[in-house]
Amino acid sequence: MKINKAIQEFVDSAIASGYASKEDRYYLLNRVLYLVGEESFESSKEVEQPSLLEAMANLVEAAVEAGKIANDSEERDWLEQELMNLVIPKPSDLNRLFWDKYEEGPKVATDEFYKMALDLNLIKVNDIAKNISFNGATEYGDLEITINLSKPEKTKEEIIKAAQSKDFNYPANRLCFENVGYHGRINWPGRANHRIVGMELDGESWGYHYSPYAYYSEHAIFLSENLEPMKVDEGAFSRLLEIVTQFPHYFVGSNAGLPIVGGSILSHNHYQGGRYEFPMNRAKVLETGISKKFDTVEIERLYWPLSALRLRGNNREEVFEVAVDILKAWENYENKDLEILRESNGEPHNAITPIVRRQGDAYEFDLVLRNNRTTPEFPDGIFHPHADVQHIKKENIGLIEVMGLAILPPRLERELSEVRDYLVGEGSLEAVEAIHQEWAKELKAQAPTKETVDAFLQKAVSAKFCRVLEYAGVFKQTKEGQEAFSAFMHEFTK
Repeated sequence: MKINKAIQEFVDSAIASGYASKEDRYYLLNRVLYLVGEESFESSKEVEQPSLLEAMANLVEAAVEAGKIANDSEERDWLEQELMNLVIPKPSDLNRLFWDKYEEGPKVATDEFYKMALDLNLIKVNDIAKNISFNGATEYGDLEITINLSKPEKTKEEIIKAAQSKDFNYPANRLCFENVGYHGRINWPGRANHRIVGMELDGESWGYHYSPYAYYSEHAIFLSENLEPMKVDEGAFSRLLEIVTQFPHYFVGSNAGLPIVGGSILSHNHYQGGRYEFPMNRAKVLETGISKKFDTVEIERLYWPLSALRLRGNNREEVFEVAVDILKAWENYENKDLEILRESNGEPHNAITPIVRRQGDAYEFDLVLRNNRTTPEFPDGIFHPHADVQHIKKENIGLIEVMGLAILPPRLERELSEVRDYLVGEGSLEAVEAIHQEWAKELKAQAPTKETVDAFLQKAVSAKFCRVLEYAGVFKQTKEGQEAFSAFMHEFTK
């Protein structure tokens, strides 16, 4: 019977992987039988030894074919997580293992946890593999484009509603510690195998885990154990610096704390980090100055579609103080000629997306200036993707996109295929989604061929994303905008 073979291969693979011992065999076998609704078992001599992830996927497929679970994504997900929960260490054991490894070095500890996350489906490797990714050259350097087929992005309206929501259920949200070991329910993912490494940040209880739907290498989520809303203030800056002190091989950043310019979850204080070099890391420098406050802190103005300053210094406290000074100054900044108002009717508009990393002994602190003001002309936001680019990206521009990695909606897989067919004469304009038709006609006029169309279309999408980011920039790439940006920088340099 196929399901018996799949059960045996899963148990064998768990033991072969080292995440279970031979003494665990009967325990694992019986727990798996229970999970898939089988009451007896007959061993097979004709078994293979796939990887543990492959064995898990095969067993889930066998359970579907045998009618043990429904053939839908949620029941598949729940079974996957429950199977891996049998072999992943308990939270207390995993935390002990992590901090024991940390004594050998921070990278040793994160390497071990990351490998476990990949091996045991904490990171959904099979789902992430569905994403479409490519790079596109722009005047700011190469941008990275991902069409997200593993996890849909929320709309701006959904994000705002979530931020305003006070009616928490259990778990309180999809980030919080309460998800550890949670089976899942309708419209709530399985988290039976979910694990969080506990840590202390400035005397507060925090933790970190790897994002199930990672967008880049070692995509880590750092989150408060307390249920508190996102707030980018002095405390946040201090915690970001503490994280890269504890994990100097990781960067960490935060979404801005206001709607429209913030991320998808504003109701729970959290940051994102990992080990990855984003396009923004490689941005050219327009001008450099020395801090008025500390001779050892450099301030750079970056050539980037969003308005970004970069601090650099070996003294953590000095970098922190300069960053806080810039935060306070930006929160009170106004330039009516550039449509930058700090507040309307008591509602603040100015915010910062901060990103921190280490370069050797130095701390680098990027401050990306944001503003979430809306007007009747721009109801989605003045410094938000405008109507002419929303056919590619209309969602909020969060931390990851600020750094030059586009997370584009799943609809584009089909829609861009329709555009491609039209460009090479294999489809009609009417078959192209209405939101893309004007753009498609502009592209058609450039006469791409079947041989060049794929690269041509990727370049066109990259150009649109570049424009998306330019819309989010508060100091535009104009003489007036850049002069104002330079003047703002020189408030802090000598």
